[in-house]
Amino acid sequence: MTRLPQARTTDGAAALAELLAEPARSVVAVDFDGTIAPIVERPDDARPAPGAIEALAALCDRVGACAVVTGRAAAEAVRLGGLDRVRRLQVLGHYGLQRYLDGELSSPDPVPEVDVARQRLRQLLTGAAPGVHLEDKEHSLVVHTRPAADPAAALDELTGPVREIADELGLETVPGRYVVELRPPGIDKGLAVRTLVEEHDAHAVVYVGDDLGDLPAFAAVEQLRTEGRCGLTVASVGDDAPAALGERADVVVNGPEGVVAFLGALASAIGQP
Repeated sequence: MTRLPQARTTDGAAALAELLAEPARSVVAVDFDGTIAPIVERPDDARPAPGAIEALAALCDRVGACAVVTGRAAAEAVRLGGLDRVRRLQVLGHYGLQRYLDGELSSPDPVPEVDVARQRLRQLLTGAAPGVHLEDKEHSLVVHTRPAADPAAALDELTGPVREIADELGLETVPGRYVVELRPPGIDKGLAVRTLVEEHDAHAVVYVGDDLGDLPAFAAVEQLRTEGRCGLTVASVGDDAPAALGERADVVVNGPEGVVAFLGALASAIGQP
């Protein structure tokens, strides 16, 4: 059995201690891609790492709330991940705009500016490098450059024009690993995490992520600490993970395999429900 890693910060250690003391007053939230599911070239090929579903199921039985917080549509994450097999698991899609829980999905209508941006981005990408493509998330749009021969150069070339489109339409751009996302402002994983904590009046919160889009969730955890709650941030670090995430985290693990080991160890440390 994998041992629960020690936090490298005092705040992180306090959060782990609080969670183990009062798991029913705790929230555990994890990202999907790059965190419980390995990064793949085609988003539709993403699947949870071995043991991820079992670890989430164990935590759902032991903590106040357990959630997957993703930029994907909630229904897509559920379908790809088989997350409907996990009772009580909340799936917050589109950074919290959508919520799936035990077969029920709630979702607002997309904003009209995204429809306009969709057409503009399709035009923009007609001259892009081979492999660059647009992922349509309905509520947001993502330009992927990972399949290009030089993904970093392709991303550098496109980020400025994508940002111009976003600015004209009152949308925001969010960078990631060989992606740039365009979405409505004010929606991020930080808000999703704070909502979960407040809904469940949690004393402790754990957030696990792997990319720049997870930094708002880290910031929310850090802010919640200043308000008297305990928080632990965990970074899933792979070959091309942004350094900022690992530098900021209380615990660093090695990719989805390390995340699964951490979640399993956490469930085991809490003990049987």
